[in-house]
Amino acid sequence: MFDIKNITMIYDMEKTEKIYALGGFNLTLPDTGLIGIIGPSGSGKSTLMYCLSTLKKPTDGEILYNGKDLTKLRDTERENLRRKEFGFVFQRHFLVPYMTAVDNVTVAAAGGGGATDRAKALLAAFELIEREFGKRPAKLSGGQRQRTAIARAMINEPRVLFADEPTAALDHENAFSVMDILKD
Repeated sequence: MFDIKNITMIYDMEKTEKIYALGGFNLTLPDTGLIGIIGPSGSGKSTLMYCLSTLKKPTDGEILYNGKDLTKLRDTERENLRRKEFGFVFQRHFLVPYMTAVDNVTVAAAGGGGATDRAKALLAAFELIEREFGKRPAKLSGGQRQRTAIARAMINEPRVLFADEPTAALDHENAFSVMDILKD
């Protein structure tokens, strides 16, 4: 699915001392399964995810997704790809503060009917109870907010789900529950 060729990401290009977040490597990722990338803080894990997901463009190299070079896509093509095939779970939840949990999930829906029902089913699968569906993020616990963000990432049934430390804000029991759902 992903074939990464000589990818490099350099920050502070205009400065004398450039910062290499990714330093020219090759990697092929399989079509299915969970793939974990581990390493110390600052080693480029998040940058790699952002490049693979087209949220950032690498300084050099190619990222092939199903044979198509993502680094050559126009903005609208990247947006359509993200909307139709990718889901995102960031380290922070980035929920819209004035929207309910259900609305925060459905805001990412790619159209079509039934988004509210799908959102409620996802929230329930992540063990939020119905009275929490109408709460705004400030009224949810940190774990509930993160699980809402994960439901939002899954609303369109993405082929690829990018998750940057998706269970960091969760207790062990909820972390295992979330991982089981992600595996499914």
